[in-house]
Amino acid sequence: MRSACFKIWIVLLFVISGLTARTQETQKLFLSGTGSDHTANWQFFCTAGNNSGKWTTIPVPSNWEFQGFGKYNYGLAKDSLKGKEQGLYKYEFNVPASWQGKAINIVFDGSMTDTEVKLNGKSAGPIHQGAFYRFKYDVSALLNYGKSNLLEVTVSKHSANASVNAAERKGDFWVFGGIFRPVFLEALPKSHISYYAVDAKANGNLKAQLRLASVKAGSVTGQVYTLAGQKFGTPFSVKINAGDSLANISTHIASPKLWSPEFPNLYHVVFTLNENGKAVHTVKQRIGFRTVELREHDGIYVNNAKIKFKGVNRHSFWPATGRALNKKISIEDVQLMKDMNMNAVRMSHYPPDNHFLDVCDSLGLFVLDELTGWHHAYDDVVGSKLTKELIEKDINHPSIVIWDNGNEGGFNFNLDHWFDELDIQKRPLIHPWGIFRGTNTQHYINYDYGTNTGINGHDIFFPTEFLHGLYDGGGGAGLDDFWKQMWHTPISAGGFIWDFADEAVVRTDKNGELDSDGDHGPDGIIGPYHEKEGSYYAIKEIWSPVYLEPREITSAFNGTLRLENRFSYTNLKQCTFSYKLATLNGAGSKTKAGTIASPDVAPGQYGNLQLQLPKDWQNFDVLYVSAFDINKHELFTWSFQVSNHDQITNRIISKTGGSKAAITETDSLYNVKTGNGIELAFNRNSGILVSVKNAKGNIPFNNGPILVEGQDQTGFQKLTYRYEGDNLVVEAVFPPKKSEPLLKWTIYPSGWVQLDVKYWPIGEEATLMGVNFSFPEKEIKGVTYMGDGPYRVWKNRMKGTSLGVWDKTYNNTITGQGKVVYPEFKGYYSNLYWMKLQTTGQPVTIVCNSRDVFMRLFTPANPKNVYNTAPAFPSGDISFMHGITPIGTKSQKPEKLGPGGQKNQYFNYDRNIEDALTLNLYFDFSGK
Repeated sequence: MRSACFKIWIVLLFVISGLTARTQETQKLFLSGTGSDHTANWQFFCTAGNNSGKWTTIPVPSNWEFQGFGKYNYGLAKDSLKGKEQGLYKYEFNVPASWQGKAINIVFDGSMTDTEVKLNGKSAGPIHQGAFYRFKYDVSALLNYGKSNLLEVTVSKHSANASVNAAERKGDFWVFGGIFRPVFLEALPKSHISYYAVDAKANGNLKAQLRLASVKAGSVTGQVYTLAGQKFGTPFSVKINAGDSLANISTHIASPKLWSPEFPNLYHVVFTLNENGKAVHTVKQRIGFRTVELREHDGIYVNNAKIKFKGVNRHSFWPATGRALNKKISIEDVQLMKDMNMNAVRMSHYPPDNHFLDVCDSLGLFVLDELTGWHHAYDDVVGSKLTKELIEKDINHPSIVIWDNGNEGGFNFNLDHWFDELDIQKRPLIHPWGIFRGTNTQHYINYDYGTNTGINGHDIFFPTEFLHGLYDGGGGAGLDDFWKQMWHTPISAGGFIWDFADEAVVRTDKNGELDSDGDHGPDGIIGPYHEKEGSYYAIKEIWSPVYLEPREITSAFNGTLRLENRFSYTNLKQCTFSYKLATLNGAGSKTKAGTIASPDVAPGQYGNLQLQLPKDWQNFDVLYVSAFDINKHELFTWSFQVSNHDQITNRIISKTGGSKAAITETDSLYNVKTGNGIELAFNRNSGILVSVKNAKGNIPFNNGPILVEGQDQTGFQKLTYRYEGDNLVVEAVFPPKKSEPLLKWTIYPSGWVQLDVKYWPIGEEATLMGVNFSFPEKEIKGVTYMGDGPYRVWKNRMKGTSLGVWDKTYNNTITGQGKVVYPEFKGYYSNLYWMKLQTTGQPVTIVCNSRDVFMRLFTPANPKNVYNTAPAFPSGDISFMHGITPIGTKSQKPEKLGPGGQKNQYFNYDRNIEDALTLNLYFDFSGK
């Protein structure tokens, strides 16, 4: 332990040397590391489970499971080591003799669960119960100054308090043991400010409550500074008497820059305790000026702006370190949320690391901070203590705008008064999942939920969990419908998607495999290592604060795009806009780009973007329009089709250039051979393509077109052929008003093969609409296609894609399960123009000359338990679809998530041929 002591002295000397000119400040000395990326080794003994029964070392902070000790526990599962699993810690350190006479606390930022602390063999205080809270002990009388000290900590994973186990260990989240947040000493002068709570309002009024210890007569002064260190406003002060334990101080700051997610303006306020004209202790707190109001039957307002919360639930979690995190992870998490155009995050289901709140303050996110509880609540005694610890640590963060007392029935109503009494800012208090104090926070509500309640009720509608993101369900699926409803309903305050990232842990006891505890953990919009799933980009588009109205780009387009400003505080003239025109011709592609004048559009108002396009803009295939916020961060890039399907098709295919195809017949087949050696076989009893080959060999693309639903070919009469000039036409004959009124193959002298299909679904609604072909999945290497991508879509998750040419390599990813590759390969892709199957044999090119057709690539594999997240797929392998399936959530069928979750609606009473669903496809089987 000598080397550790030496290191701690080095750190201490550095701290002291930097404070010689301002010794009245609180001094901090870390005994642990500062986060999962900077740890200190302590001696460690685990009493049960893996690697138990021996003294060794462990990094602190950490969760001991990830270091190979104990047992992994998911909260909902039974714990076979209940009451047996403990971690015994020892650490030696030194403090300087000059600290004698100071008030010294040892501080733990988080330890799971019951924590007993001894210093030099003596108890530091009562055992602390509750994992996610900062607690401290005054150890001034226990330290050996200028000498070695021994810290001993016993952490029991299972609490001796039944309510702590119920609230923290029976929740729907992982339970990890150990000291997982930093441990440090803080040294204060004997006379000092022990605590301070600040309320900085949007009108510039600032007040603070300060707790004092061992003070003499004097004063407390205050001064606000910019973050650059410049004084802002005038000094302010309050007199104190000897022995006072509380001071209230206030001032008014003229015209402060306000804090919000769009403009996270921050200041410092410095409070100084003065005795006999001398500064004896100084503390500094970062603050933001803002006012939070809950206006009954109206909404939640921040700085007098009515807020639509675009939020997500976030666990404090990293797959390789559990709850032990660092500031780098916090920064990345907040940046990802803001990149999805979120403005809020809910802490689920416990208070976060302090550095996460610091990042929310500085980068700008509204925060709902939560007392732990999941269907079970703390008792009055331990709950009161933990509530106080929660509020005292987090009270000064401007990002926190709402407190949560528990979750989903984990409310102890007897604790509500602590939030009212201890929060100087008087922020609103909610009970997530409950109807409480004018808010309805019901979870996983249906789109049409409630009569005189929910979205149609009188309380502020504020679901703190909705659109559960199990696997690829929820998240962005259904959000477009929900958000249209929420945005346009005055009583709605928005909501919070469940949840941010998959909770899959690295199992040190299973060769490092990722374990999400089956279907309990894979609920994220992103993967455990922050891999972006399809919902990520759907949310980014739907929640963009610049909303572009959909429109078709025709030859009459005058460059005007109508938009809406959905910011709360930003005028669009503070944003920037640009465009890019592009052709999608592979090696011959070209682009032109330009800027767009930013319109003067206030929050909540409509206006126009006026593009000054070049004269040749119609010679391009696609128009991209990008919006950027005041920090030049991309809000979203929209794509608009310029070239239509006819133009793209005519550019690619050639109908002439060879001799006409020859046809022979057998009892069951028409055999066709083209002038360039392609051989096709069609079943004379169905019109189905049976086989394809060319001079290089067989091409296993066959068994189609077959209608994916409502197949009704009993009226098939015969397959005929004829020549139209040099074009060979093979066509099916059906009686009138059958489900497949047209099936026609045209084989051109060039070797291109055209397929025309017209059909009607059976009935007025259909799960699936389209045609199938077969192709062996084992022979697929990938696909290159022009259409919307690169992510797949569902019927109720169409947003977030972009028109382009995409290269996708085959993968068999199950979203959120095991080893994943994103974007997934299998599934539906919208707005197909053309595709080229890359295979182990010969490629196959297919051009689609019909609008609004989905490309279907095989059927995604499913995990064991799918709930409502395994939509129906056609029976074939490659499909061309007019109607696809939506996806549900863990608790809701897709039809409960809004219009997009309904079946495909189609109505044509007379079945006019002009109204039939039409497919026009071209095939290149040449192997090029």
